[in-house]
Order: sequence, then C-alpha cells, then structure tokens
Amino acid sequence: MTIARTIALVLLTLAPAAWAGGTWDQIRQQASERFGEAGAEAAAFLAEHRPERDAQIDPEIVLVAIELSLRARETYPWAKELDDELFFNDVLPYAVLDEERARSRRRVHELAAPIVEGSATAAEAVQALNRELFRSTGVRYSTERRRANQNSNETLDLALASCTGLSILLIEACRSVGVPARIAGVASWPGSGGNHAWIEIHDGERWRFTGAAEYNAGGLDRAWFVGRARSTVPGHRLHGVWASSWRQTGDHYPLAWNIQDTGVPGVDVTGTYARAGTSAEPVLGVRLWASRGGPRLAADASIKHDGKTHTSRTFADPDDINRVAEFPAIDARPLKIVLRVDGVERSATLGERHAAGRVIELYWDELGLSRDEAEESSRRLWREHAEAIAEERRSELEAGVIELGGHELRLLERRFGDAPDAGPSLWISMHGGGGTTVEVNDRQWRNQIRLYEPEEGIYIAPRAPSDTWNLWHRPEIDALFGRLIESAIVVWGVDPDRVYLMGYSAGGDGAYQLAPRLADRFAAASMMAGHPNDATPHGLRNLPFAIFMGENDGAFNRNSVAKEWGEKLADLREADPEGYPHMVKIYPDLGHWMERRDAEGVPWMAGHTRNPWPSRVFWRQGNTTHQRFYWLAVDPEHAARGRKITASVEGQTITIESADVPQVELLLSDELLDLDRPVKVIANGREVFEGQIARTKEAIARSIELRPDPRMIATATLKIELAKQ
Repeated sequence: MTIARTIALVLLTLAPAAWAGGTWDQIRQQASERFGEAGAEAAAFLAEHRPERDAQIDPEIVLVAIELSLRARETYPWAKELDDELFFNDVLPYAVLDEERARSRRRVHELAAPIVEGSATAAEAVQALNRELFRSTGVRYSTERRRANQNSNETLDLALASCTGLSILLIEACRSVGVPARIAGVASWPGSGGNHAWIEIHDGERWRFTGAAEYNAGGLDRAWFVGRARSTVPGHRLHGVWASSWRQTGDHYPLAWNIQDTGVPGVDVTGTYARAGTSAEPVLGVRLWASRGGPRLAADASIKHDGKTHTSRTFADPDDINRVAEFPAIDARPLKIVLRVDGVERSATLGERHAAGRVIELYWDELGLSRDEAEESSRRLWREHAEAIAEERRSELEAGVIELGGHELRLLERRFGDAPDAGPSLWISMHGGGGTTVEVNDRQWRNQIRLYEPEEGIYIAPRAPSDTWNLWHRPEIDALFGRLIESAIVVWGVDPDRVYLMGYSAGGDGAYQLAPRLADRFAAASMMAGHPNDATPHGLRNLPFAIFMGENDGAFNRNSVAKEWGEKLADLREADPEGYPHMVKIYPDLGHWMERRDAEGVPWMAGHTRNPWPSRVFWRQGNTTHQRFYWLAVDPEHAARGRKITASVEGQTITIESADVPQVELLLSDELLDLDRPVKVIANGREVFEGQIARTKEAIARSIELRPDPRMIATATLKIELAKQ
C-alpha cells in the first residue's frame, strides 16, 4: 500500500479537521461515491494540503479535477506511468497559486484533449499545447489583463493575461491531460527588477521548463529568460527561482503581487537555472515601445564597442514584458544602440543614467531618424509646406505684388536663358532714388529692370514699399524679401542656392545693409554706388560680396567708404582665409553713373553658389534682427541689435568661439557633420556637451518654421546654455 493511500484511509476513518466541516466532508463522500477508493485517496490528499482560503470551496471544482485527473491517468501513456507523488502533487490539484477558484478544468480539458491527440510523450504533448492552445483561443500576453493571477476562465474570457495567467492556463491544460505541471518564477530579477513566471513539466524522468505562450520549435528548456535566470540567487525570496507545490514543503512560493502571502507552498529550484559556482554579470537590457503609452515593438538591435558588434532583439506585444534585448554590461558612455523595425533604422545614445543591470526603456517615436529617413521626412514636410502656400503665392507672383504686414512690394520681371535641372536662378535688383517723389522713385524702379541682364535666371526689380531715404533697409524689407524668395522657390522652382542680390545708389545702400544680415539667403551680392551707413561687413564671412564705385562719386563720401570697406574685407580675409570672398572695383574718372561697367558684377556673382552649411559662421544682428542665421538660432528675446555669435565646426566638434547671448540653438544636418556619430560642443573654452544628437521630425518641422528653405532644413537641434550676460 502506498503512503498516499495509507494517509487517505486514515483521513477517511478519523474525519479530521482538515475536512473543514460540511464542505470537505461532502467532497470526500462524493469523491468516494463517484470514483471509488481512488477518488477517496485523491480527496484525502487535496484536503490534507489545501490552503486555508479553500475551506468553503465549491465542491464541484474539486470533484471535476479529481474526475479528469483519474481519467487522464487511464487515457494517456505518459500519465499511466506516473508515480503517486507526481500524480497527486502536480496533476490532481485544482489550482496553481492563489487565483480565484473557478469551474475551469472541464472547459480547459475540452480545448486541450484534441490538441494532444497523436502525442507519444509528455514533452510532445506540452509542445503541442503551447503551440496551439493560445493560437486557437486567441489568448495573448498583455498588461491590460484584469489581474496578474487570473484563473483560466478569466484568461479565456478576456483573451489577455500576464505571464502568470498564461502559465496558470497552460498548467491546467497540462494537468487535464495527465502531464505533471507546476509554475516557476522569479519575484524580482536581480539588478533590474520585474517579475516573471513560466511553467515546469515532468516528462517522466526530470523537470523541464518552457515559457507559456512562448512556443519554441527547438524543444523544451529553451527560453529567453535562461540568461537572466543564471544570475538568480539560491535561497533568496525575491531573487531566487521558486516552483509551486500543492504538498506542504515548509517553504512558500513568493507571490510578486502579494509578497506577504505565504499560503502557496514552494520549492527553491534556482540551482536548476543558475550556473554552478559562479555569478552571472549584469546585462544591459533594452525594451522598445512604439511611443509612451503605446505597444512594444520587435526590433533587431546592435551595439558596436571595441571593434565588436553585439546583437540582440527586442520583443513586441504579446510577448512577456520582461522579455528584452540583452547586451553585455558595457561601461562605456556614450554608447550608441541601433534598432531596426521593418527595414527602418533608428538609433539612440545611452548615457550615464543607463546603467547595466537595469532595463532601458526606449520609444521609437522619440528615437533619432536614420539619415535616409530624415531626408525623406524633410522632403515630405517641405512638400506639405509648399503645397499649403502654393496657390496664394502663385496669385501674388502673377499679380506682381507681395503684401505683408501692411507693406506692399511691387515686382517687375524679366527672364533669361534656359533654366538648369536644379531650377532657374533668382536675381533681386534694388533701384535707387529714395527721399524724393513717387514719380522719381517709380522712374528709378522702371530703369532698374533694364539695367542688368544675366545669362540665365529670373530677374526681378522690386519697387520699394516707401519713398523714404532708407528705401531698402527698413525693417519690413527683410520679411518681404524672405517671402519673395520663398514664393519663387515654391512657384517658379527657383534654385534656393542661386539667389542673388544687387542694388544701385539707394539700392546699393540696401545691398550694404541687407547682405550681411541676410547673408544666408544669397549666393552672392553686389553693391553699386551706395553707402553702408552703420552696416559692418563681418556677417559677409560666407557671402561673396562685390563693391562697384566710381572714383569720383564723392557724395556722402561713397567713394572713400567703398575703399574702406574693401580694406576691411581684405583684412577679414587675411585673418580668415577661407572666408570673406570679395571683389572691389573703383572705376577711375567715373562718378555716380558708372556707364554700366558695374554689369561685370553679374557674371561674377553667377559664378558663385550658396553654401547653406558653412563650417564657420559670424553672426552680427543688424538693425533688423532675426532668429536664425545659417545653422545658429536664438530665442526672440535674445535677438538684439549688435549681438554677435561666432561658431565653427571641425570634424565632429562644434565650437562656440564667442557669443554675447545666454543661449544658442544649434540647427544641425548631415551636410554639416555626421549625425550618426557623437558630437562634441565646446563653449567658453569648456566642453558643454558630448553625445549623439538625434534626427527628429520635430527638428525638421521647427527648421522649416524658422526658415522655409528646402536647402536649409535641419534634422537635429541642440540648445546650449552659455554664461548669462
């Protein structure tokens, strides 16, 4: 006679307190009546080890478990050979942990029995169940389940469950077809936190494991958590691996959702998973989400370090939330990780806060775009912007009038030559006059449209909005010219890198003023017979600038000032040999009218193309201030007249050489440096930033907002705090 049978007979004879009055007495009687001595033995075992919470259990829950367990022992070859200890403890029980007791065994058995038909061994049966049960029922992992420890009915009804809920369902399916099964898990992963549960089954020889709803075609004992389980701590309540038991063991299974509850017997099985005699190093875990609050994404992930490429993979819903990409515990920071989802590649830079042993949460919509993706986003956002304004701007150009802020810019237009593939060039030619009558200024305007003839391009003579002495350097001019250039790009397909500025007399005054403060708009500029007033040439670092003056044009000292500017440009060029390209022509014996010899400025300008991403920038705010200049930007409150910033790029290092603003924003592009590599920023002689700067759609949108120019679209931005002034 077996020990279990002896215990059962004693219990039946003495009717001890374990029967909890009428409920368990009813169970004992019905089990004996329905299933004979075997039923009585089963009821006795369940009663002896039942938890206190089951004192008043629904008898039918227990009786169905007994019925199906006894039937399975007669039906399935792997169950027929089970010894009593495995059968009673790991097939018979009607519950796994502390889940709410429910009449679920028969329902689960009806799902499981057809799946295991044809299976020859317990291992084959479990693999079939893990492969088909969740697929056929639609049950999947989710953090949106009602509770962590759902019973099988709850899980089947909701079709969502935690790793524990999935395990409970699979264990009940295994038990219903006579496979000994129990839950195993970790209440808290060492170093990283988070719990996980899976199942163990006995194949007649030993305990094996598999993740519920994580079928592995390679067989049992293959799971994503194996590497992590090696770092678990034997005997530790939170950091060890524990398996459940129905029989009292003198210890308990730690319930992660109710860690104070000691009512579920448990067995420490850490030794099965941990590496003998060693402790595993912490790993760098990475979990990828579509967005904050969104689902998880599966991605191929890689990290390059010390000449080696480490690869792993993140996991999507419905995989268990603890299933993460794992990398060696690399200490180097910053550390770049590349993730690829559906052929799209993005990257993130891990900083000091991303410590090994913790799970790093990354969000796909916040990651840096790849270079190709950023270029595509730039094209798309520019196209959307252009389409939104095209109709209005076309009407303006066809009418030959631009209106903005209560000011009107009328246009005369001539076209020359055949446009190249990149689009026609644009020539903005400012007339003279100023401080005189409307009639005189109108005459100067009409004369200007006939004054110069480029070999190719759209030649525009705008009519100044006012008749004041400062025709072309009033505040409204900058905005009007910006709108003209933008409209010409959108409507006429003008090449943004071949826009030219020139002006004669009062128009020359405008060239002196506008060219330095709008230098990033033009490919080249020419001043004819004008006066700079209070302008300075420092902003012309990246703009080829020509000066044409008659030697005898002494009004307002134009001739001497032109020479002085030529000397200043030469000095600037000598100090900065890669900057300040210029040409100065002082025509002997000529006065204010230069007999059209200044027309040589047209082919000289045409020989230059704008570089929208120069390696060095000098920005001095003029009488009209701006938020952006090349790849530098400032907040509106810091855009004050006379303020200066000098910045340069060499390799991957950006140096703010000087600045009298408290903050500067860097608008960056792969045309300036490699955004796939870390960038260093030095300001005031010290390093203020080092790391990778992500390409983002937000940066692209902001760039277009600051400067609607398809060749100046920044794909990444970085604000740098400087010493407060």
